[in-house]
Amino acid sequence: MAHIVVLGAGTGGMPAAYELRELLGPEHEVTVINERDYFQFVPSNPWVAVGWRDRSAITFDLRKHLERKNINFIAKRCERIDTDNAMLELQDGEKVLFDFLVIATGPRLAFDEVEGCGPQGHSQSICTIDHAEATWQSYQQLLKDPGHVVIGTMPFASCFGPAVEFSFIVDADLRKRKLRDQVPMTYVTAEPYIGHLGLGGVGDSKGMLESEMRNHHINWITNAKTTRIEDGKMFIEEYDDRGDKVKDHELDFKFSMMLPAFKGVEAVMNVEGLCNPRGFVFIDDYQRSPKYPNIYAAGVCIAVPPVEATPVPTSAPKTGYMIESMVTAIVHNIANELTGKPVDTKATWNAICLADMGDTGVAFVALPQIPPRNVAWFKKGKWVHMAKIAFEKYFIRKMKKGTVEPIYEKYILKMLGIGKVK
Repeated sequence: MAHIVVLGAGTGGMPAAYELRELLGPEHEVTVINERDYFQFVPSNPWVAVGWRDRSAITFDLRKHLERKNINFIAKRCERIDTDNAMLELQDGEKVLFDFLVIATGPRLAFDEVEGCGPQGHSQSICTIDHAEATWQSYQQLLKDPGHVVIGTMPFASCFGPAVEFSFIVDADLRKRKLRDQVPMTYVTAEPYIGHLGLGGVGDSKGMLESEMRNHHINWITNAKTTRIEDGKMFIEEYDDRGDKVKDHELDFKFSMMLPAFKGVEAVMNVEGLCNPRGFVFIDDYQRSPKYPNIYAAGVCIAVPPVEATPVPTSAPKTGYMIESMVTAIVHNIANELTGKPVDTKATWNAICLADMGDTGVAFVALPQIPPRNVAWFKKGKWVHMAKIAFEKYFIRKMKKGTVEPIYEKYILKMLGIGKVK
């Protein structure tokens, strides 16, 4: 009997655990270790931050759903990965041995890289449900005392979609409240242009999103290196396409939400030879660590090079469809190893995103994620807003039930009329 440990219980870890249990059968043991005892559907956090959702709508207890599928669950933080002894050391000293480890931790939020950034500083975040709830509290103060809003991303950021979403969601909410005319808005981003999204653009994302921002009276600063944030003031260096500084900005604000750069979590980052300098896990074509063949990784925690060099550093996003494909590859490769077969399954790194804009939305498909692409598709419509609402309910229901199916291929691609892709 082998023991497979999944470290992390997010949109990568949960499907990995369910697929492992189904494919491997009861003769092998599967354990999920997660710092928190609940699952959170992170894509809905922008809605929480303006009061359109609450915690109960997008979270659920992990233990009862995992144990019902005969999957062990430990709600503790991992402090150290001991690769010599194939063992995890947890926060209270508990030790867990593994035959295979699947790292699906997500990122560490690197607020410390910009002075004054983050919930402990002077800007808000929507990266976790706790942050989104704190942002909602701050947003309510804006509603009482309207003023300039700054939303965007920090240098080395990779998750640009939620910042774009949140800008338009705030715009839509303020319009509904008849307060939009009292709230100037500026979008500040490390991207070289609006619609870059860490992907070098997708289809006409640049023209479409620039047009939408103009139509919604959202100003922007691109190639923006935010250097520090004080109470009600943000300091930004703007660069040109050659990487030369062209302007210093000091933006006063009443409310700000800035997505940070990501790094690897400490327990993963501290393993010699496992990660790049920012703590992201090196993997081969089969999602496996080149140095530690019994360690696999999927999701935001893996090392993916940027699509292109940019004047202000940016990173490539890891979207849900990519993560789903990585997880399936890992599960099949572990199954092969357990039966003495060579690993042979590779992930298809394609990007699919539904981005809500409050009362409309944009959808994009990049196949593959890194250009040149077979498909570069970008569309806008109210149907995207409705589709994202439906997908939220669909995904959470599937995670509660432990149903194993290719959610993105079955649901999103079918809905977009694209069909199965390779």
